[in-house]
Amino acid sequence: MRRQPLSDASASALAETFRALGDLTRVRMLDALARSELCVQDLAARLHLTESAVSHQLRLLRNMRLVRTRRDGRLVFYALDDQHIVGLFEQGLEHVEEREGAVPRRPSTGLGTALSMSKGRRSGDGSGAKAGRRPRS
Repeated sequence: MRRQPLSDASASALAETFRALGDLTRVRMLDALARSELCVQDLAARLHLTESAVSHQLRLLRNMRLVRTRRDGRLVFYALDDQHIVGLFEQGLEHVEEREGAVPRRPSTGLGTALSMSKGRRSGDGSGAKAGRRPRS
């Protein structure tokens, strides 16, 4: 079954998504958020960036619906928006590793964990249990 050609609006939105993913700082931020939910301060410390720079990039990622927020008192925590973002990140990384001739082994990337956490949060059970996925070796 073939899908319909992209509409102008869909093509534009997809190009914007890939443009947002095309920045080294944002890729590093998404990788960190794939490992765990983080506040601006923790993300800035982890990436050795200023809180202002992190906030600026997070605003862009949030507007693109690549990350989502959760408020806990005065702190705002950021995480990857859903399993589609995790999938884009995983597939892009797999493509790069194949192209470089690397063996795609990523148990430490946290992407599988982020996928299960994303599913757990979206379903509202908070368990973070993996839904029918086996970890990669």
